[in-house]
Amino acid sequence: MKIIVLAKQVPDTRNVGKDAMRADGTVNRAALPAIFNPEDLNALEQALRIKDQFPETTISVLTMGPFRAADVLREALYRGADCGYLLTDRAFAGADTLATSYALAMAIRHIGMPDLILSGRQAIDGDTAQVGPQVAHKLV
Repeated sequence: MKIIVLAKQVPDTRNVGKDAMRADGTVNRAALPAIFNPEDLNALEQALRIKDQFPETTISVLTMGPFRAADVLREALYRGADCGYLLTDRAFAGADTLATSYALAMAIRHIGMPDLILSGRQAIDGDTAQVGPQVAHKLV
C-alpha cells in the first residue's frame, strides 16, 4: 500500500508572547518556533499504525513551505516515514487554501497517486480545515 501524508510546519502557539502578532494582525512567524502541526502528526501516526499491520506499506510525507519546513520531513523520517517531499518556492508565500491545495494536488499527481492520502483535520495557525478536503476534491 502507498500512503501520502500531508503535513504542515506551523508556529508553536503554546507560548505566545507580545511579539507574536504584527501590527497588521498577522502572525509574526519569526518570533515563534516552528513545529510539526499536531493534527498532521496524528495523520502520520495513523499511517505508521497501518504500516505496522501491513509492512509492505510505504509512507511519503508531503509539505509545502520555506526550506526550513524540511524539519517536518526530517521528523517524519525519524518517526518511520519512508520519504518526504518539500514544495518550496517564493511564489507560494502567503498562499491561501485554494492555492495550497492546488499545489499539493499537482505534486501528488506528479509523485503518483497513492492508495491513501491522510491529513490532519486542520492546521493550528489558520484553523480553516479546508486544505485536506480541497486536495481530495481536486484529485477526484
